[in-house]
Amino acid sequence: MPADYNGRWEMVKNENFEELMKALDIDFATRKIASHLHQTKVIVQNGDKFETKTLSTFRNYEVNFNIGEEFEEHTKGLDNRKVKTLVMWDGDKLVCVQKGEKENRGWKHWIEGDMLHLELTVLDKVCHQVFKKAE
Repeated sequence: MPADYNGRWEMVKNENFEELMKALDIDFATRKIASHLHQTKVIVQNGDKFETKTLSTFRNYEVNFNIGEEFEEHTKGLDNRKVKTLVMWDGDKLVCVQKGEKENRGWKHWIEGDMLHLELTVLDKVCHQVFKKAE
């Protein structure tokens, strides 16, 4: 059985987010606001079906997916692009590949103890975010 991602996760670390946003061509003002936000992730997992919400005081983003089923994702609230998204299991890690305008785009999620790690990639930029499970 893969890892259990269910829960509310509060951001505790956000490394290289500004560089990732630059690679996505996000404007200066939005980058400055977004880089100072505290994000909360809410994940509801039912087997291979995921409902995810990323919440902040600036923008919220929701994406729902089934493992192994490619879907069209409109990254409204992020960089406002349409991408073909596919999320797969790699052991206990969730690995996402997003095909579209930007090369080498995707993310990986994994859990270590009560910490949820998220590694976001675009082009040659990598952002590492860490979230602590809320009680």
